[in-house]
Amino acid sequence: MIRIVIDDKIPFLKGVLESYAEIICLPGKEINRDVVKKADAMIIRTRTKCDESLLEGTSVKFIATATIGFDHIDTEYCEKNEIRWTNAPGCNSVSVQQYIASALFKIATKSYCRLKDRTIGIIGVGNVGSKVEKLSRILGMRVLLNDPPRARKEGEEDFVSLETVLHDSDIITLHVPLNMTGEDRTWHLFDEMLLGEMKKGVWLINSARGEVVKTSSLKKAIRSGKTGGVILDVWENEPDIDIDLMSEAFLATPHIAGYSTDGKAKGTSMVINSLSRYFNLPLQDWYPPDVPDPDKPLILIDCKGKTSEKIIMEAVLHTYNIDEDDNSLRFNPADFEKLRGNYRTRREFPAFTVRLINRSKEAERILKESGFIVVY
Repeated sequence: MIRIVIDDKIPFLKGVLESYAEIICLPGKEINRDVVKKADAMIIRTRTKCDESLLEGTSVKFIATATIGFDHIDTEYCEKNEIRWTNAPGCNSVSVQQYIASALFKIATKSYCRLKDRTIGIIGVGNVGSKVEKLSRILGMRVLLNDPPRARKEGEEDFVSLETVLHDSDIITLHVPLNMTGEDRTWHLFDEMLLGEMKKGVWLINSARGEVVKTSSLKKAIRSGKTGGVILDVWENEPDIDIDLMSEAFLATPHIAGYSTDGKAKGTSMVINSLSRYFNLPLQDWYPPDVPDPDKPLILIDCKGKTSEKIIMEAVLHTYNIDEDDNSLRFNPADFEKLRGNYRTRREFPAFTVRLINRSKEAERILKESGFIVVY
């Protein structure tokens, strides 16, 4: 039997692989070289750094991370040493879309504005950014897209410069990978100079990687009144986050934007299927059979006297109210990892049915395009 080391916070795995492998489950930060020395495979999250210091001299042949990002894997080392690695691209993109939707409605409420009167700049338009783009267009927002790698490959027609995003956006949301070097370096992309170029009063949302924004520079921008507000799901030096920055953010959450139950199920499914193909295990097209239903799957909304945006906001916040995660983190930031590891059930829009009273055709269209089931 093969031996597999698994991060114990990856959901839906209990009982799945035990018939085909020896399983060792540990917290991600406790996975060290002694643990993996005789392992054939690893299933991890971002908390386990897979580099030479962990892998040298081990028997690891396959690494799967149940996350979109893979900057915690030294891919060059793995490839040189014939270690196959894989991630779960797009697994939580709809979850982040839901997070951004909740954040946008909180911004609209705080700013006394309509989203359809605002311009959103999306920096990074991959799996996640594309979902945010779709959502923003459904809500009627003006959308600016910045993605240099895609622009080089596809042409610049559908994209704008970073300067245009900074100068013209009312809201900027980040969805880039963490690249430490190179032409598309994103490490500290938003430093003092770049933050200084933003239009005064702009809202900044970061659910990508904490290191994309320089903490000290962001605090200066907030204190100077440059930003209208900041919403942060990711932080430098996680889980030891900057408490001053947390206190000054409009909304602060513990790296859970992509933590919907659906996103977790998809991520686990993708890595299990990849592992099964590599080791020829009989688990092809596997998907968790026990994804829990939401507590209140039916959303009842009376449309009388309400704008479409108000109706959509009611539906979105029923599925996910970002305030709950903000309150949890502020109450005890030392529990950052615990809040992630024990995260509650959170289902995405397609798990909910909206019943509309006094039908609004425009709201019905927007809800359906967002993924909700709509009935009367």
